[in-house]
Amino acid sequence: MLDIAEELNRWVEQGRTFAVATVVAVGGSAPRQPGAALAVDSDGTAIGSVSGGCVEGAVYELCQQALEDGEPVLERFGYSDEDAFAVGLTCGGVIDILVTPVPVDSPARAVFAAALATAARGGAAAVARITEGPADLVARPILIHPDGTYEGALGGHPELDRAVADEARAMLDAGRTGTLTLGADGRLCGQPLTVLVESSVPPPRMIVFGAIDFASALVRVGKFLGYRVTVCDARPVFATATRFPDADEIVVEWPHRYLESTEVDSRTVLCVLTHDAKFDVPLLELALRLPVAYVGAMGSRRTHEDRNARLREVGVTELELARLRSPIGLDLGARTPEETALSIAAEIVANRRGGTGASLTGAHTPIHHDGPEAPVGRIGSVA
Repeated sequence: MLDIAEELNRWVEQGRTFAVATVVAVGGSAPRQPGAALAVDSDGTAIGSVSGGCVEGAVYELCQQALEDGEPVLERFGYSDEDAFAVGLTCGGVIDILVTPVPVDSPARAVFAAALATAARGGAAAVARITEGPADLVARPILIHPDGTYEGALGGHPELDRAVADEARAMLDAGRTGTLTLGADGRLCGQPLTVLVESSVPPPRMIVFGAIDFASALVRVGKFLGYRVTVCDARPVFATATRFPDADEIVVEWPHRYLESTEVDSRTVLCVLTHDAKFDVPLLELALRLPVAYVGAMGSRRTHEDRNARLREVGVTELELARLRSPIGLDLGARTPEETALSIAAEIVANRRGGTGASLTGAHTPIHHDGPEAPVGRIGSVA
């Protein structure tokens, strides 16, 4: 649901009644992950997607039904032992979808509204809903803030809200969406409940060092992938808004000095395109010791070998050097800036999702990988 927060927040502000269908669990080669959502308002307008097209029509009808009767519904689509082929999920996977009506007078609307408003402005928040359990508890939301406080109630045992909030806060810290299984009293025993936790966090950062023509193409691709993109270069004549209109931020500073002063996290990707030793060595010496997701550096194989030798001279260890993706990007035979940017982006995605970078044709590897950002819970299903 939070993946379409900006549009849904407008619906809330406009006073629309709507139903939202959310993927709560997947199996096999499902096209969308937990948290993906499709919403339908009382006029029949639809936004979002739960399956990339496979079951959208059936889910749309479920939303309309929920708008009419006011009741949430949990539905499974795909292959099963009892039904060789269900509604349209031709990719062969299984998806469970929770449809929740959100009328204007719903007691839960204020919780949904607060969550959507936070996510729409780029803030951090998590929404937890019971997806499997007693019928009177299903789909009730609570909103969890980064400090662990929460709004709303799941409607069960008083300890349940606190236990879910504690688990959801940990998932929010990691920017993860997935399911938890807890007892109805909030402990690990008793009647089991399945809870979906959707996390919304600010977009991850991509920092591009080197204001060259290849950087301009990479900025565009980075924005397309959902990164907040910064371009940094020590040369003011090159680091300009005119040359990089799509960048969120342009910084004129020596790269290593900027990296020392800015905030990064485990989702940050660093792309070093300067291929100039006076910039690269102090920058990479620092970058390879930071807890970031990806560090890549442009340059020929000769440049790569020379750069590695210089890094060893300043004390970078072999283990730290092993983190460096250089020459940057996957082997696509890229030549143009746009092709090179695609090559770099492909490597970033493969690193993020646990892909191999190999062609899927003739391969026997999974199409969808549970990479480092796969949603997890303490107990229960891993989506």
